[in-house]
Amino acid sequence: MVNYCSIGKFVATFGLNGEIVLKHHLGKKTSLKDLETLYIEKNKDELLPYFIQSAKIKNEDEVFVKIEGINTKEAARTLVQKQVWLTEDVFQKYAGKSAPISLLGYHIIHENNDLGEILEVIEQPHQVLCRINLEGKDALIPVHKETLQKIDKKAKRVLVDLPDGLLDIFR
Repeated sequence: MVNYCSIGKFVATFGLNGEIVLKHHLGKKTSLKDLETLYIEKNKDELLPYFIQSAKIKNEDEVFVKIEGINTKEAARTLVQKQVWLTEDVFQKYAGKSAPISLLGYHIIHENNDLGEILEVIEQPHQVLCRINLEGKDALIPVHKETLQKIDKKAKRVLVDLPDGLLDIFR
């Protein structure tokens, strides 16, 4: 089974020829060079492949993207606010090594217990929230300077020391 990683969403159209602005969380400036396919979540839990005609850097976290078959501003507008995904193997090539989004697929470890795999990374001004599946329920685990103990890149583990009672909220 192929795993997908969300890299951001389309936030605006640009020009009259169907270009779209992709706001990404890859943690580094990128033109998405050599990327051929993006997956767009047109409907909930339905990812459709779209082929990139061209892409160019707008700024640190935005890229102008031209998709095959999207040739008007009106057609591009239908993709605005849609989530954009990459396959996990392709995602690893484009994500910055120190970007919070690179923690996708890692496991959260608290007091030597594996709480679960990081399914989503939500960046906020003073912390990062990692969504995991904890005993069948979604749980948001805060990762910031007070809770983070260590990131073990080889073992793909994030060691945290969580406040007492935090996990009880999700149980």
